[in-house]
Amino acid sequence: MLSFIFILMDLPGLEAAHCWTAIPICSVYALSLLGNSLILWVVRSEPSLHQPMYYFLLMLAVTDLGLSASTLPTVLPIYLLGIRKVAMDMCLAQLFFIHTFSIMESSVLLTMALDRFVAISNPLHYGTILTSPRVASLGLASVVRSVGLHIPAPIMLRKLSYCQNRLLSHSYCLHPDVMKLACVDTHINSAYGLFVVLSTLGVDSVLIVLSYVLILQTALSIASKAERLKALNTCVSHICAVLLFYTPMIGLSMIHRFGRWHLSPSVHVLMGNIYILFPPLMNPIIYSVKTQQIRGRMKKWFSLKM
Repeated sequence: MLSFIFILMDLPGLEAAHCWTAIPICSVYALSLLGNSLILWVVRSEPSLHQPMYYFLLMLAVTDLGLSASTLPTVLPIYLLGIRKVAMDMCLAQLFFIHTFSIMESSVLLTMALDRFVAISNPLHYGTILTSPRVASLGLASVVRSVGLHIPAPIMLRKLSYCQNRLLSHSYCLHPDVMKLACVDTHINSAYGLFVVLSTLGVDSVLIVLSYVLILQTALSIASKAERLKALNTCVSHICAVLLFYTPMIGLSMIHRFGRWHLSPSVHVLMGNIYILFPPLMNPIIYSVKTQQIRGRMKKWFSLKM
């Protein structure tokens, strides 16, 4: 068991074209790392952005960087060198970090929804409700919840016996993907996975929807149409981030549950790559375009460099 090796999935039919598939993959990683690093730098270096909304954005950038870094050790060797083998211990460590950062991102998106609700429903007391210590506490709670819930995952998977079939469905390791290769009963593992998903992503998504119902009710109660539009416009970036995170995740879950046998392996790989690569790439772009303060700070910085 100590030497057990899993085989990761390459894009079927393109195994011999790594020089071409590596270009877009590496470009996405580079842009994701650059974009989120810029967000971190702008928020930390600009005193006017030291507010709860931008602290939550900083947390989102950190989780996106963590998610990208978690998949780098296996994705890049596949598309750069054609290396598809991964040792069990590395695979289990990777899936722990991928799932942990995914749940952290969901938690951050929930706190950002709370931030928008407080800002719109009680703008005069926004700074006194979401103080820096409370923002830090919310961030710490997200980390503790994510790490605590996923510590059992690699331990439970490590104790399973695996069959001769070692081929995974993606270019990185995920809990349900590794679990399905076991030759023993996995009902406990399945129940644990379902509990984690429902208690985190399920609860978070419901609370985010509820937050926006309350936000919409509050916005519609504002007399001025211009003020209503201005209030709702502050939520556009967050709504886009929520859709970018949950839509690929739901699509990937549906493929795993209903399309395992009749869908091409290429669909699994492509959807998996979109789920793991697209949100970290697009979130910095969306917030840079839609947030005037960040956009202005970046323009000022680039103009000084030129």
